[in-house]
This record gives sequence, structure tokens and C-alpha cells, in this order.
Amino acid sequence: MTMVTVSKSALKARMLEYFRQVEETGEPLVVTDHGKPVLQVVPMPHKRPAAELLAEFRARAYGPVRFVGDPDEPTIDEWKDPWGHMPLRDAP
Repeated sequence: MTMVTVSKSALKARMLEYFRQVEETGEPLVVTDHGKPVLQVVPMPHKRPAAELLAEFRARAYGPVRFVGDPDEPTIDEWKDPWGHMPLRDAP
């Protein structure tokens, strides 16, 4: 990917043209001031509709999930306090 470089004055003269180029190609545009890079114009990430994201989440979440054992069974006995001394239930 080649980085397009343009001076501030050239950008000012043809700003919409450069912005459209960034949108279409997805390539960043580096703006210089006296030959030194000072800004970078990059395209926004592609936004996806919320319904599409939710559908993808549901497909991932519900497809491969399996419960083994009783999901309502208490698990507090498995957990120790942060220092590893005793189960949380017995902690003061």
C-alpha cells in the first residue's frame, strides 16, 4: 500500500478530490507542512447495521455453546479467597 503525500497548500486547493480518493481507495493520505508530515487522513472503519451484528453474535453464541452438568448448581466451593487460604463461604 503506497502512502499518498500532499502539502497543506495542495490539500487546500483540492481537498474534496483527496477526500474522495481516501474514501474510494481506503489508503491514508499524509499531509505535510514544509516537507514534514503533520497529519494523516484515514477512512473511517466500515459500519455494519446493528441487526447484522446481532445476528452474527447470536450465531456464534448459541451455535457452539453446550452446558455440561447443572448450570444452576452452586460453584462457590471451587473458589478460594484471593490469597488461596479457604473457600469463600468459610471466609469471615
